[in-house]
Amino acid sequence: MLNVQRPLAGAALLRPLAFFVATAAAVVLGGCAASPPPFYAAAASESLVNVYGPEAAADAPPAPAQAPAGQAPTPPTASPPQVFVLRPLPGADGAVLKALQRSERTAPLRYRVIVIPGSGCAGMGPIAERYFAGLLHAQVLVLHKPGVDPQARTAPGDCAHDFVQQDRLSTWLAHARAALVADAQQRERDGAAPLPQLLVGISEGAELLPALAPEVPQLAGLVLLSASGLDPQEAGTLQAQRLGAEEDWAELARVVAGRRPDSAVAQGRSLGYWRDLWSWPLTLPLVRSPWPLLQVWGADDALVPAAAYERFAELASVRTVPYCARRLPGADHGLQRRMAGGEGVDGVQQVWAWTEQWAREPTAGLCAPLLR
Repeated sequence: MLNVQRPLAGAALLRPLAFFVATAAAVVLGGCAASPPPFYAAAASESLVNVYGPEAAADAPPAPAQAPAGQAPTPPTASPPQVFVLRPLPGADGAVLKALQRSERTAPLRYRVIVIPGSGCAGMGPIAERYFAGLLHAQVLVLHKPGVDPQARTAPGDCAHDFVQQDRLSTWLAHARAALVADAQQRERDGAAPLPQLLVGISEGAELLPALAPEVPQLAGLVLLSASGLDPQEAGTLQAQRLGAEEDWAELARVVAGRRPDSAVAQGRSLGYWRDLWSWPLTLPLVRSPWPLLQVWGADDALVPAAAYERFAELASVRTVPYCARRLPGADHGLQRRMAGGEGVDGVQQVWAWTEQWAREPTAGLCAPLLR
């Protein structure tokens, strides 16, 4: 039986597996007893931290949007860029979510983007200005789980005990749904002009998209970044096969199916978290969803196997509404690619360049920019 107080003996194999199963953008963590639990994951991958994170100068200009070859990015206005501000939103059962919101950086305002980040207890605040820089004509709303400070840079293994106990997909879904309902109601009370909205899931955040979609008025599409689209349990099986870690994966499955309480901790997560994940439906809801679906992933993603992306593409081919996927050559889980000579290519900004093109011609469809 697995000792839930320490990593598995095969943790060296499970580290990359764990990060994928949590579908979070993360750096591989150490496996000794003093190291962070191997099943934890941060909100941003190592490459994203390097591009947008703490070591970047605070007064450095935001990264520009990267338009496709032959097309220049929309030029910014002379006014200073808008910045993210704290926007508390009600969650379930009296909880408060510390969301971040930013107005459009460049007039006119054309659309709105609602973001569900990846897992972990660090916030997106330290990287938000740079990460979302390419969303020029969009208002951006970024949700955070209860207990997550948007400006926190907490290491994955240092998440508070209370956070670990409450962190599970079903709980997060209830809070996020309540927040989106409140957001829509507030916009209606304020008389805000109707705008097309995109619901973006980053890694683990994508697992909530099908259930949250009905709460977003004027929803124009779903965007999956570094998320396979498969049910987490199936995706985890494929990653275990990729790593030769089938026995370790099976051992975790036995613990999940056992009689220990949900509050027990295995590999840095509560068993409640793992039990939600083990039975979480994602593929069928995505395939059946009536909204256009854009999926972008890196060819060198160490946390999600290519087989998982390919399997979902095969299943999604029966969709009757648009589905488009783009594999970014050489990009990692954070959609970052390092060129010869050390120059980096930021795939996140490429995604925003596509959504900006769509927003200029929304009737062409969300997938139109990828087909040009």
